[in-house]
Amino acid sequence: MAQLDSIKQNLLAQVADIHEIPQGAYSLRVDGKMFGKSNSENIEIVAKQDKPGIDIYVKPGTKKESLHIPVLLAQSGIKELVYNDFHIGEDCDITIVAGCGIHNGGKADSEHSGIHAFYLAKNARVKYIEKHYGEGDGNGKNLMNPTSVVELAEGAYMEMETAQIKGVDSTKRKTSAKLADKATLIVREKIMTHGTQRAETYFEVDLNGRDCGTHVISRSVARDSSTQLFVSHINGNNVCSGHTECDAIIMDGASVSAVPEIMANHPDASLIHEAAIGKIAGEQLIKLMTLGLTEKEAEEQIIGGFLK
Repeated sequence: MAQLDSIKQNLLAQVADIHEIPQGAYSLRVDGKMFGKSNSENIEIVAKQDKPGIDIYVKPGTKKESLHIPVLLAQSGIKELVYNDFHIGEDCDITIVAGCGIHNGGKADSEHSGIHAFYLAKNARVKYIEKHYGEGDGNGKNLMNPTSVVELAEGAYMEMETAQIKGVDSTKRKTSAKLADKATLIVREKIMTHGTQRAETYFEVDLNGRDCGTHVISRSVARDSSTQLFVSHINGNNVCSGHTECDAIIMDGASVSAVPEIMANHPDASLIHEAAIGKIAGEQLIKLMTLGLTEKEAEEQIIGGFLK
């Protein structure tokens, strides 16, 4: 297999915290094409024949295995839409590491849009980690638009950690989920925008099963003249619990809009929404500056702790 150059190695480290081709099951997509893939004894990856993307099949009972599926774009002007479907068998407990890194050194825009569909069977557990990162010295923009569709069977549990911290000029992140009896979905989102970047996030969770629940948490920082929009809808259709929370720090001339919505369609649906937007508290800055930090260093410390 061909080796990754230094630019792609850096992108891989940023989005997947690895510096070389991973061991075990993986699929690596580079510059719009399949770069390499490998199955494990319990995880099979099959390339789609009718459109770009892969189908992933995890055998029932698979435990303590990980799957890496990063995407790297280092050629300016690439625009792609990829479809990945995950079929997780009963009683599994696995980790999936995804993410997209773009290095755009040209004048044309580079764009990656991915549609991930997750089908978790009874009592399956998945931890899903997705990072987005952009860089480049050209005038072309880095665009990323991830869509996640989640279906959780009885007793299934999914934890999603998504992060977008640097270099993404525009993103529309959409997540929809349907939960059966005793299923649980946890979502933790971290976003930072700067310059003229724009980030939009949309969540739609249907709590259909008895005693199912969700917890959606978004933390973001908007700097310079960037803009952010957070929209969440939690629909309680049974005896269930749901909580959506958006906390944002606004700086400079940025703007943030939070639109949390909860709808109870059952008398025993317990739903809560929270939203808080504000600037860094002056007393926090002063306290850190008395310890010897400059104002800028104090700001970075506060932001780092907020997004941790």
